[in-house]
Amino acid sequence: MDRTLQLRTATPRDLDWIHELRHRVYAEELGQHPVDPSGRLRDGLDGDNVYLVAARGETRMGFVSLTPPWVGRYSLDKYLTRDELPVLSEEAPFEIRVLTVEEEWRSTAAAPLLMYAALRWAAARGGRRVVAMGRTALLDMYLGAGLRPVGRTVRAGAVSFEVLSGSVAELTRTVAERHGRILERLRSDLDWRLDVPFAPRVDGCEHGGAFFSAIGTDFRTLARRHEVVAADVLDAWFPPSPGVRAVLAEDPGWAARTSPPTGAEGLLAEIAQVRGLPAESLVVGAGSSDLIFRAFGRWLTPGSRVLLLDPGYGEYAHVTERVVGCRVDRLPLRREDGWLLDPGRLAAVTRDGKYDLVVVVNPNNPTGRHAPAEALRAVIESSPARTRWWIDEAYLGYVDPADSLAGLASADERVAVCTSLSKMYALSGMRAAYLVTGPETAGELRRWTPPWPVSLPAQLAAVAALRDPAYYAGCWSRTHVLRRELADGLRHLDGFSSVDEGVANFLTVTLQPGGPGAAELVRACRRYDVFLRDLSPMSPAYEGRTVRIAVRGTRENARIVAACRSALDALREPAAVVSAAPGRVSR
Repeated sequence: MDRTLQLRTATPRDLDWIHELRHRVYAEELGQHPVDPSGRLRDGLDGDNVYLVAARGETRMGFVSLTPPWVGRYSLDKYLTRDELPVLSEEAPFEIRVLTVEEEWRSTAAAPLLMYAALRWAAARGGRRVVAMGRTALLDMYLGAGLRPVGRTVRAGAVSFEVLSGSVAELTRTVAERHGRILERLRSDLDWRLDVPFAPRVDGCEHGGAFFSAIGTDFRTLARRHEVVAADVLDAWFPPSPGVRAVLAEDPGWAARTSPPTGAEGLLAEIAQVRGLPAESLVVGAGSSDLIFRAFGRWLTPGSRVLLLDPGYGEYAHVTERVVGCRVDRLPLRREDGWLLDPGRLAAVTRDGKYDLVVVVNPNNPTGRHAPAEALRAVIESSPARTRWWIDEAYLGYVDPADSLAGLASADERVAVCTSLSKMYALSGMRAAYLVTGPETAGELRRWTPPWPVSLPAQLAAVAALRDPAYYAGCWSRTHVLRRELADGLRHLDGFSSVDEGVANFLTVTLQPGGPGAAELVRACRRYDVFLRDLSPMSPAYEGRTVRIAVRGTRENARIVAACRSALDALREPAAVVSAAPGRVSR
């Protein structure tokens, strides 16, 4: 018998065994359900939920079931109303159900591996919270795994259950800590066939930029950059302005070896002049992430309450939830509303002053939608004095640089506007950004800014870029044309239910329900050296089916369309499920 332990999504051939095992355990063994003459146990969620299976060769060991929030109903709905169990409506949880192992395999690693796989599957689709029904008789086991009772008990047949809930991130850590040695021992030989990496990133934050793995992060094969289409990050498709290239080429040796102005004084003066802002209201950083970490680390504590848009740029959830440890709520943006932010809804949830910080990315990444500055200004000005606002305008140039709240921020200590120079000015490799806020707040952040926060090459490049608005305006205008052309090419493919352009330098495509998922498409396109971004980990609203694609030049956009066509054709083949599955996990 093949001794390799396999974790995979259930196939149609597994379903009869799953229904038979459920009957043996939950009807015959536990008495939760009446015995059925068919010897099979099914329920109303079959067909909507997802089964993960542990097996050795042809021998099936056990399974676990997940009900994603987009199904719109849970097994718990049979026992409690949404008023009695508001977590089902308020937090879009994934329900983990019927973790079941054949009796002969219950002393093996099958159960913890299935639980770990369920948590990784949920996390890969934006899951932040899970709910479950745990047998009251085994409550200590569930508590030890990190689940916590929500204060509701239900009874099914002869069995009493506690309703439990837990954070996906915390539960994943707990399973890894309790069963870490077993997981690590099995890892080298584990046949992990799920469309999610076995282990999360060390920092727990998913970013784009996987394309560099094809170029080589050791920088020994940089010529590969000409073969790779990097559409999984939102770097500009166009080069920096001629002025930027000239200043960097003038004396690169001097720029590399020379310390920059200590406080980036020249860059601050240039930003102030070009944007018409007071210099004392500005703070510079090595990219927007530098400013996010620096400011949030000063302003927030684990006791702070923060509101984010969902979907939204993942760095904000990472810093507030995982780094600082704040309580984070989310304002859902809805597909049926075209992902548009409703200022009225935003005003309604912020008017009571319960939030210490509200973050709005505008235009939004990853939805690509923009809310007019005047509408946001009205919400901010009517909000309580205790609430601080962070407005991220990294992609505003694709709409209108003048439609900014920077002027409001420079005079209001509660408001901060963060602007990255990386994406709009083709300076992602340079890392330069600035923050606009009231003079007192800006001064406090400058006191906590280390000397030389922006390198000399980056300062030189940023100043030169700001002095060439005509060049960049032309590039931004051309971006809209390229985006429309890319969208038109993708709309002609068979396999996408929607192609959504937005207003920035990217678009999103959503795969049809019941077909390949976003992770499968992304993985298949990489065979053609085309890298796209799976948006599933950002939000359960994407249902594991949406991919973001950065706009590139004409030739690269054609390669993106061709790769998607070939990938979709391959994924429709009967053998695609096996061929697209990742191989054994290696150390």
